[in-house]
Amino acid sequence: MKSYALIHELLNLVETLEKENNGREMSIQEFAGFLLNKVSSPVGELANSDPRFGEEEKYAQAVAFELDNQIGRLFVYMSRYAKSYIKKTLEGTPLQTGEDFTALAILLTHEHLSKTELINYNLQEKTSGMEVIRRLIAGGLVRQWDNDQDKRGKLIGITGTGRKLLYAVFVEMGHVSKVITGDLTGTEKLQLLYLLQKLENFHFGHHEKKTILSKLDILAVAGEKL
Repeated sequence: MKSYALIHELLNLVETLEKENNGREMSIQEFAGFLLNKVSSPVGELANSDPRFGEEEKYAQAVAFELDNQIGRLFVYMSRYAKSYIKKTLEGTPLQTGEDFTALAILLTHEHLSKTELINYNLQEKTSGMEVIRRLIAGGLVRQWDNDQDKRGKLIGITGTGRKLLYAVFVEMGHVSKVITGDLTGTEKLQLLYLLQKLENFHFGHHEKKTILSKLDILAVAGEKL
C-alpha cells in the first residue's frame, strides 16, 4: 500500500506547482522539471572563478561571486552567446536581429495585433520596437492597415512572404536552440526548463503590470525578495 502514499505525495506536489503558477494548467514536462528540482541534491561547490577576471580588486570579485550576482552575470553571458548565434543564423535573410525573428513569429500566431501589443509581447522598448516593425514592413514581411477601433493606430499582420520566410528560418533556429542548450542532458534540460519558466512567470508578471519602471522600483522588488 506504500504506492498510495506515493500517489498522495505526487498529488500534493501537483497542487504546490499549480499554486506557484497561479492555477495555470501545467504540462507533464513542467511537472517533471519541478519534481527533479525537488528531489535533486546540490552537487559540487559554487564557481568562484571566471576566466574573464584578472587578479585585482578582490573585494569587487567577492561581490561578483555572490549567488544572485553569479546567476545574473551568467544570464548576461548566455544572452550574448545566443544573440551571436542568432545573428549568424539570420545572415543572408531579410531579418537583421533576433527581435525581428521573434516579432514575426509572434505575428504568425495572431490574425493581427496593434503595434503596441506586438512591442509589449516582444519585450521591447517603444523606440526599438517601432524600428523592428518598420523594417518588417519595408521588407514586405508585415503589412499594416487602419484600425477601425482606434483611428490613431494601425493593425499589423504577417504577409505570405513573411510566413514563407519564417518557416524556412525555423529549421535553422532549431539548430541554434540545440547549440544554446549545449551539452546538457535531457534531465538537466527539464530542470532548466522548469526553473526558467518559473523566472519567466515572475518577470512577465511585472512586465505586464508595469511594476518595474525605475531604479526605485527595482530596489522595492529586490527588497521584497530579501
